[in-house]
Amino acid sequence: MRFRLFSFALIVLNCMDYGHCQAGRWRRGKRASYGSNPICKGCLSCSKDNGCIRCQHKLFFFLRREGMRQYGECLHSCPSGYYGLRTPDMNRCSRCRIENCDSCFSRDFCTKCKAGFYSHRGRCFRGCPPGFAALEELMECVEGCEVGQWSEWGTCSRNNKTCGFKWGLETRTRQIVKKPAKDTIPCPTIAESRRCKMAVRHCPGGRRATKTKEKKKKKKNLMERAQKQHSIFLATDKTSQ
Repeated sequence: MRFRLFSFALIVLNCMDYGHCQAGRWRRGKRASYGSNPICKGCLSCSKDNGCIRCQHKLFFFLRREGMRQYGECLHSCPSGYYGLRTPDMNRCSRCRIENCDSCFSRDFCTKCKAGFYSHRGRCFRGCPPGFAALEELMECVEGCEVGQWSEWGTCSRNNKTCGFKWGLETRTRQIVKKPAKDTIPCPTIAESRRCKMAVRHCPGGRRATKTKEKKKKKKNLMERAQKQHSIFLATDKTSQ
């Protein structure tokens, strides 16, 4: 009789422990997943209204906002626009404070910019600063070709002559001070020309002067011939008288 009572007591105790375990398992299961998507995955502590409150080791706590509601998540890596900040208390996803940054290494250093922006020294730019060239395949600004100041405009000339024409060209140049980091990056123009009016149109002793001399000589010959003919006419007229 005592043995039967003892067996019955063991059965009752086992049932109570089993029910308690089942209830605990049900509560843990309910806490681990609300709805179709598990919002407590990777959590050390979680709430139905606020999601994750503390995360497991090596995971990052991220506070997601949807309209007026916000809830915590535990992620292996932070989403776009955030970076992982590790602290002794808890790892967190902190927002990048750099404008037009897609992902960053720290609060003030961007590692990848948004589409259409170039990365330069941890910042994002629409166009690269002076002295730097855009590397399109990586969307980065690298050291470009550095050139010096323009020289003064040269002498106006044409066909290597500074006279004999009305219009010519004058040229100015500048030197390459620093070659680009990559050979694929072109240098700016180092020489340019513009149209100019020559100061001396007719060259001394040139073709124009030769023509003038020939014209004067021809005119002189004509004058001498006219005077000679006039003298012959006067002599003839006196003889006839």
